[in-house]
Amino acid sequence: MVAVDKALPVQIDHRAPVLREHLVPARVLVVGDVMLDRYWFGDTTRISPEAPVPVVHVQHCEERLGGAANVARNIAALGAQANLIGMIGDDEAGRQLLKLLAESGVGAYLEQDDARLTTVKLRVVSRQQQLLRVDFEKKLTHEAPPAGLTGFKSLLATQDVVLLSDYGKGYLTAHVAEMIAAARAAGKPVLVDPKGDDWTPYRGASLITPNRTELCAVTGSWQSEEDLKQRVKQLRLALDIDALLLTRSEEGMTLYYADSALHINTVAREVYDVAGAGDTVIATLAALLAAGVPLVDAVIHANRAAGIVVGKLGTAAVKYDELFS
Repeated sequence: MVAVDKALPVQIDHRAPVLREHLVPARVLVVGDVMLDRYWFGDTTRISPEAPVPVVHVQHCEERLGGAANVARNIAALGAQANLIGMIGDDEAGRQLLKLLAESGVGAYLEQDDARLTTVKLRVVSRQQQLLRVDFEKKLTHEAPPAGLTGFKSLLATQDVVLLSDYGKGYLTAHVAEMIAAARAAGKPVLVDPKGDDWTPYRGASLITPNRTELCAVTGSWQSEEDLKQRVKQLRLALDIDALLLTRSEEGMTLYYADSALHINTVAREVYDVAGAGDTVIATLAALLAAGVPLVDAVIHANRAAGIVVGKLGTAAVKYDELFS
């Protein structure tokens, strides 16, 4: 169970540092859909004579970790230990993912499936604006190989927190319920970034972190804050979930636990790109909980981390010195 404060603190210093030495031994096991994010940056000065579309003169390219891999990268950037379980294809993108994970200090336990493509999201960007995204993927249509579950159980005992990052690509579909049950039986908190309109497989999770669209798909539209609170309470009771953190974009985030609701306003000053902000939120929560930080404090720090990362272009990570400066 996630350690939840019995009462809301009267005052919290949003910048109170979590000691780096507390994060160093903190261990988080991330399981989920990994992907590679590619960016093509260039200038746009004319319209194509072939069709009414802009012509982008690509000047440089970047490759970054995406999906569950970006979550693991964010944990490592804060100084905690991140181990990642997922699947890649036998292709150039998969090999690049492994290279980037090693450079980021993430322990990679990735299965290789010759029958699938490594998921790649290619974004074309000009003048800080995304013009086009092209996805390359082949979703899993069969049960994930048992090797993933075996690796999960072998690593579980040495971890402090388990984080399931579901992007709906199929890796977690077959065994998510079994993973949650095993983790909770071992006394490990389980954080879930959900996907889809059926959260039954996430039953028993310690904390779930939907955005407004994801929550609405499960609970239906709410008419007021009190209506929302009651819908969340019913959902948590039905699925035996200890706490729910609703991320609300420019409105900040709200933590629901026990019979309480704690709302925190956004701290973002400039917003360039919200891509990957959810990854940063749940990664920060997992790292800080693994370091022994109480949930309410961890949520406040995660909100600040989200405010930092949306000021960066594309999927990015927040480093320790940025968060606790």
